[in-house]
Amino acid sequence: MHQEDFMKPDGRSLTLYGLQPIRVDSEIPSPSPEPVDARPVMRWHPLRGEWVMYAAHRLGRTFLPPPEYNPLAPTSDPEHPTELPRGQYDIAVFQNRFPSLTLTAPAPEPGPAETRAGVGACEVVVFSQDAGGRLCDLTDTQMDLLLQVWADRTTRLAATGQIQSVLAFENRGVEVGVTLHHPHGQLYAYDHIPPVQATMLRSAEAFHADLGRPWLADFVQGERAAGERIVHDDGEALSVVPPFARYTYETWVLPARPVSLLSELTGTERASFARVLRDALRRLDGLFGGRMPYLLTVHQAPLDGLHPAFPLHIEVYPYLRAPGRMKYLAGTEQGAGEFANDKFPEVAAQELRAVTLEGVAREQL
Repeated sequence: MHQEDFMKPDGRSLTLYGLQPIRVDSEIPSPSPEPVDARPVMRWHPLRGEWVMYAAHRLGRTFLPPPEYNPLAPTSDPEHPTELPRGQYDIAVFQNRFPSLTLTAPAPEPGPAETRAGVGACEVVVFSQDAGGRLCDLTDTQMDLLLQVWADRTTRLAATGQIQSVLAFENRGVEVGVTLHHPHGQLYAYDHIPPVQATMLRSAEAFHADLGRPWLADFVQGERAAGERIVHDDGEALSVVPPFARYTYETWVLPARPVSLLSELTGTERASFARVLRDALRRLDGLFGGRMPYLLTVHQAPLDGLHPAFPLHIEVYPYLRAPGRMKYLAGTEQGAGEFANDKFPEVAAQELRAVTLEGVAREQL
C-alpha cells in the first residue's frame, strides 16, 4: 500500500492511497478556502442510555448535485474546485466538511439534558475516481486496499488518544439517504463505545467466559456444518445470511479465523475477505437486476483496550425485500427494537447463491 498525506487550503487533512506510488497532477483543492467551523453537541437520552448528536451546520451540506458539480470527483476546473486533486491514486480519505463530531469540538452551553461537546471525528472515504462506479466495481486488489485503508484509519484515529470506537460504513442509494452518488463511504470515530458495539462486546465476552472460546469460531463452524445459509465460502473468509437476519437479504462477511480488528488479518486472510465482500455486493445487485440500496457497516472491537472476544465482521443491510418493495422500519422495529422479516434466511441465502455474477456488470444495471 502506498499513501501520502496532504493539507487542504481550509486546513482539513487529505490522505491518498494507491496500489502504485501516489502522483498528484494539480493543486490540493477544497470547495471552500474557509476553515470548517463545526460545533457539534451531544445530549444524553436517559431512557435509552445513549448519546444523540446535534450538528446544525450539516443542514448546508451538498445534496444530490448535478454531475458537473460532483465534489468527490477530481477537480477539472480550478475555478470550481472539488475535494480531490487530479493524479494517480485509488482511494482518498479526507475530513468531512460537515462533521457530526470533531476532535476540537468546543464545550457547549448547558442544555436541557446532560450536554457535552460532540468529540470524535468524521472522515469521507472515496472508493474510486470513477463517479459512475460501485464499490463492487473495484478489483479484488483494490478491495483489499480498501480493507487496508479502513485498518489504517482505525489505527490513526486510535492514536489520537481521544477515540474509543471507529465505525466504517457505506450508505448506497437515495432510499437510505445518500446525498452524493459518487462511490464513497464514511468513518465515524467516537470518544465512547456506541450502544451497538457495547452490546456486541458484552455478548461476545460473556460467550467466551462461559465456553472458553470465541463466538465467531462456533458461528463459522456451525454455519459450515449446516451449509444452507452460506452464500459464498472462500476458505479464509465467507459470507452468510445469518440465521437471525433482521433484513430479508441481510449478508454478513466474516473471517474464518476469529480476529477483532481488520489490522489483525494476515495478507492471505485479507485478500480472501476482500473477494468475499466483493462477491456479496455483486450478488445483491444481481438479485433483482438493479442497484440494491443498502447500508454496509464494518464492526471492529472497541479501542479502549484489548478485546480478543469481539468478532470482526461486516454486516450489509439491503433495503429491498422484493423487487420494488422497500423494507421500512416501522412500529415494531422503531418502537420496540424488534424486527419482523418476511423471509427465512435459508431461502434468502439460496436465492443469493443462485445469482449469476456474469450478469451484474454495472452497465447492465
